[in-house]
Amino acid sequence: MKRYVALSLLSAGLLASHPALPPVPDADVSAVKAQAIKDLDNDYNDYKKVAQQIWGFAEVGYKETKSSALLQKTLRDNGFQVQAGVADIPTAFVATYGSGKPVIGILAEYDALPGLSQQASAEKKAIAGLDAGHGCGHNLFGTASVAAGIELKKLIKEGKFKGTVKVFGCPAEEGGSGKVYLVRAGLFQGVDAAVHWHPSNQNRSMMSSYIANSSAKFRFHGIASHAAASPQRGRSALDGVEAMNNMVNMMREHVPQETRIHYIITNGGKAPNVVPEFAEVYYYVRHPNRDEVKDAFARVVKAAEGAALGTGTTMDYEIIGGTHELLLNETLARALQVNLERVGGVTYTPQEVAIGKQIQASFGFPAPPIEEAAKVQPFAVTDGGGSSDVGDVSFAVPTVGLTAATWIPGTPAHSWQAVACSGQEIGAKGMLVAAKTMTLTAIDLFTDPALLEKATAEFKQDVGGYVYKPLLGDRKPALNYRD
Repeated sequence: MKRYVALSLLSAGLLASHPALPPVPDADVSAVKAQAIKDLDNDYNDYKKVAQQIWGFAEVGYKETKSSALLQKTLRDNGFQVQAGVADIPTAFVATYGSGKPVIGILAEYDALPGLSQQASAEKKAIAGLDAGHGCGHNLFGTASVAAGIELKKLIKEGKFKGTVKVFGCPAEEGGSGKVYLVRAGLFQGVDAAVHWHPSNQNRSMMSSYIANSSAKFRFHGIASHAAASPQRGRSALDGVEAMNNMVNMMREHVPQETRIHYIITNGGKAPNVVPEFAEVYYYVRHPNRDEVKDAFARVVKAAEGAALGTGTTMDYEIIGGTHELLLNETLARALQVNLERVGGVTYTPQEVAIGKQIQASFGFPAPPIEEAAKVQPFAVTDGGGSSDVGDVSFAVPTVGLTAATWIPGTPAHSWQAVACSGQEIGAKGMLVAAKTMTLTAIDLFTDPALLEKATAEFKQDVGGYVYKPLLGDRKPALNYRD
């Protein structure tokens, strides 16, 4: 299937209209693209330094103060007007250059993952005093997107084409649903298309949908007591959590097979001889279709309520995040594929090959040939697995993305190996592939009105009459969700 569901923001008035603009001759476009590639090559070392600084900051969601500030400064220093603290999020921003239509958005992420501290080496070794690490490569993500935005700004300033470029600083993608708040705040109104990317172990035009996701923290409240001298006087909040988990685990047999439910106990008490008066469990519920997510999540809530009743405790819960599935746009994805093939993949030096093979040896499973990083994968529709708040953006505007080989082939995301690659030249080389591909694709959107019109028509057809409603409701940004 090309996509799981057809969705839209048309009735919310969020789809921009744009007048017909004359196309730029193909020869001129090719020359502009060649210039863009050369410019980005020349600026590579500068952007690599930015990415490595953010890698060193390793700031988790909604706490990316230094990372966001560095990207904002880089954009301001290159002529962008930056609006900081948008959508009630201190680390979110929108940077703008140019005027008029079309308006092309570039998405940037920069949050790290907790518990993944790792040196930029081929051996598993944490950095002393640092808990988090860029196991999803968002230090590269944000930097490449800023690089693409700055290159597009240069071309607009030089008169190569007209229009507006916006770089969206999107915090807390990892579970915090940062982009959902940007969409909800109307920051994508007037944007004609959005381009994004993600670090990976392959170079691919993205034709696999992220799956929808709802997350919440369930908090149980009991009565503390001495676990040996007077257990009858206590009511264990941890019992409530464990009873909930048992019921949800039994529920797995009776949900659609594509459903994914996972959890961690974030607080199970403080001492074995004290009946816990407080316990907390953090849940994710996912499915390719947002309606199935709503149904499964409602059943998880019922399990929590039943667990509280059965254990003599009370329960409340807080919605933390919620994201839609990704609405794919084949028109844009095929255009991006052409540009990705022009850019090509990643070539390693002999030293990088040696490091890469050492990293692959740590996997515990057979790894693809290391030369796979130099290849661009054929255009194909593939199954999605993870979730991202990019999905909500795709309901606001036609959206397209790619993955670039920032990690040694075979490297799993959210692993120490991914952190290690993201802090080395290995990762920076893949970042440059992404920056170039996004820039070339945006050039097409600026210079070929027919492409944008076709992509918009596909978007309109697919979205139907759906009225967008965030899965996280009207809650304010969960700025402390990593506490």
